[in-house]
Amino acid sequence: MIRIFDIVSKDLLQLLRDRKTFLFLLIMPIAFTSLFGFAFGGFGGSSEPRLPVGFLDLDNSQVSHLLHDQLAGSDVIYLKEGLFQNPTALAAQVADEKLAAAIIIPRGYGHRLLLNKPKKLTLLADTNTTVGMSVESETLSAVLRLQSALNAAVIMEQLAGDRAPFDYSLSEALSRWKQPPIRVTETTSSAIHEETGGAATLAHTSPGMMLQFAIAGLLTTAQVLVGERKSRALARLLTTATARVHILLGHYLANFTLIISQFILLIVFGQFILGVGYLRSPAGTALVALSAAACVAALGLLIGVMARSDEQAIIFSLIPMFILAGLGGAWVPLEVTSPLFQSIGHATPLAWALDGFKNITIRGLGITSTFKPALILLGYAVLFFTLAAWRFRRMEV
Repeated sequence: MIRIFDIVSKDLLQLLRDRKTFLFLLIMPIAFTSLFGFAFGGFGGSSEPRLPVGFLDLDNSQVSHLLHDQLAGSDVIYLKEGLFQNPTALAAQVADEKLAAAIIIPRGYGHRLLLNKPKKLTLLADTNTTVGMSVESETLSAVLRLQSALNAAVIMEQLAGDRAPFDYSLSEALSRWKQPPIRVTETTSSAIHEETGGAATLAHTSPGMMLQFAIAGLLTTAQVLVGERKSRALARLLTTATARVHILLGHYLANFTLIISQFILLIVFGQFILGVGYLRSPAGTALVALSAAACVAALGLLIGVMARSDEQAIIFSLIPMFILAGLGGAWVPLEVTSPLFQSIGHATPLAWALDGFKNITIRGLGITSTFKPALILLGYAVLFFTLAAWRFRRMEV
């Protein structure tokens, strides 16, 4: 056991003297997590921006003013007024994509609407696009609300006369639209914490970059074994009472210690700086982190015994990083890909590690949800370590 710990301490001291270790294991994951989070809206607000819509009232009637008020209270669009003198100028702004759409109320619109013979509005928009359809739907809703309120006010005045004046009935009918008799309310189980779009983005990006750069950091650990062979230190070590299994375990534990230390630092950064909910289930997060570190450390050991030169160490470290990160969902969540791609992705250990972390941070599940990912990661760890031991026994030193 003493020989194993001597190898562990030697590897750690050698790695910590190398600036590349600090760069790959800590600075790069933080930088890329921040970059990807910013690019995909992780640091932005969660509310969707309203669409700018030009508004031109050629009718200038009480009814057109009421329609303006209905549109002005929308959560989907906001009106831009006073900048346009004619329909031609509005059309140019829409064509140049400075406006999402434009609404023009024609002359006589209010009078025709009172007679229940509405005159068509002019909507300048590409209704084949999502933006155009959104503006069209919002405008139609406002028109229908106003028309139904006008019809109700006319009927009430005809039936009740002075007891239900038109203006009063119209105001009451419009106010009722703000409190509809039927309302859809979305509720979420108390076991699941609601995430904004930005928080969900960071909850995916943070563990994805952490795992990707843990694999990238294997470059430095692989070069330790390559350096031992090139300097003949490994050959001299084998002439002592140190067994090959002690050497393997020493290098493995050094890799594991380095990676789990990186995970702890990045989890703390994600929890307290980025607001990612790693500590919703501390035991679950710890289980996934430990099993992922065991898997990545075993992969690093396999790369180290396979590489015969520094160049091979670089290739054998970077290629798995890109393949596992791309297929495993570190860059793009597997949930938005096809079922076939998801199946292929889950042939990689990185996908299972991400599932374990996201079960805690996004889905709000407990430690039991991490048992399957952790078990699969440990299975990969055993596989990689076994292959490394087989290769090491047959390796020429």
